[in-house]
Amino acid sequence: MEIKKLNIIITLGLVAIIGILVAQLLWTQQAYNLEDKKFNQKVNIALLEVVEKLSGGKNSFTKSPIQNIANDYYVVNINNEFHPTVLEHYLNTEFNRFQINTNYAYAIYNCHSDKMIYGKYISPGEEDSKKMAINFPKHENLTYYFSIRFPDKTTYLISSLRFWYLLTFALIIILLVYVYSIYTIIQQKKFSELQRDFINNMTHEFKTPLSSILLASEFLNKQDVIKENSKLQTYTSIIIDQSHKLNSHIEKILNIARNDAYVLSLNPQKVVLLPFIQEIVNTIKQKNENLEIELDIDADLYVNADEFHFNNIIYNILDNSIKYCETHPKIIISSNKDSKGLYLKFKDNGIGISSKDIPHIFDKFYRVTTKKSDEINGFGLGLFYVKKIVQQHHWKISVENNTDKGITTTLFFPSKKNKA
Repeated sequence: MEIKKLNIIITLGLVAIIGILVAQLLWTQQAYNLEDKKFNQKVNIALLEVVEKLSGGKNSFTKSPIQNIANDYYVVNINNEFHPTVLEHYLNTEFNRFQINTNYAYAIYNCHSDKMIYGKYISPGEEDSKKMAINFPKHENLTYYFSIRFPDKTTYLISSLRFWYLLTFALIIILLVYVYSIYTIIQQKKFSELQRDFINNMTHEFKTPLSSILLASEFLNKQDVIKENSKLQTYTSIIIDQSHKLNSHIEKILNIARNDAYVLSLNPQKVVLLPFIQEIVNTIKQKNENLEIELDIDADLYVNADEFHFNNIIYNILDNSIKYCETHPKIIISSNKDSKGLYLKFKDNGIGISSKDIPHIFDKFYRVTTKKSDEINGFGLGLFYVKKIVQQHHWKISVENNTDKGITTTLFFPSKKNKA
């Protein structure tokens, strides 16, 4: 994915989550304010009922006898004497009726001593009231009144909105996870780009001296002195062969690094399977005298593929079957077709692959750890390249162990991509 598109996606995702979080916080704040207003209304109504009962229905107030002095502090004017026990009974009754289930404390003003007395702390659900040091300031303009305070009002309101707060907390966690995920993706992308740049620079640095070695070796191999000496000719041939092999590895690494950054440009065309694979087999047999390859492919089958990359796929599969065989390599290439598509199978008699390694053999730089693998030079890029080309053709590839010996590699060409 291009860095510009990635940045746009990251930014949009971050803005969306932050927007949702801000909206959630605003909704939570609004819900708290509504709950606070609702609580005050219920307290006012309950206290009005208490005043009505304490005055015996002879209420002569021209304005509300209840004053909300602070967020959790109320002063209630009575205009006549009342007994503390009766007050406490009415308070408990009305608060229970209006479902005001939070702790409260009250105090009564004694006009004779000019003090707030009889302060009690009431906990709903507990029979005994408690004494607690809570401040009840006097009200200068009233004679018979009591004050009530809700010290745990904030905690009570928050507990009634716990769903909103849990949802907000969950959104914050999601935002943190998103930010951490984005940070990890960016770090991985930087590492991938650094790795690709390193591979590009390294391989380019190798190619210059390698080209010089090849030129010098080929020139040396043409000299009469070398031609007349079979040993020297063998040595120069080894140098040339190994230089070509190294050059092939370098080109493969460069292609993989280049393909990671850009999608390959494919040129699909009709490829008849039997003659196409037969030509590859003939080329491989020239380098491997003991190789036995059996073809069981219908003559009229063909696929739409990029010839160059399809050739590389077939060559890589056959090359691996040959290299990872401890006896005389024998490979059977067969085809079969059903309603889903075409299957091209490569069955060999090699050393096989352990079941735990099969899911990873197409990973970049992955090599199965075996004694045979240690003897064979490679970078673990061949099958990675094969998988990449297969995916870009919208095909599928799979590998499974044979019941007797070796593995079977299957290329699947879906019917919508092929005609046979």
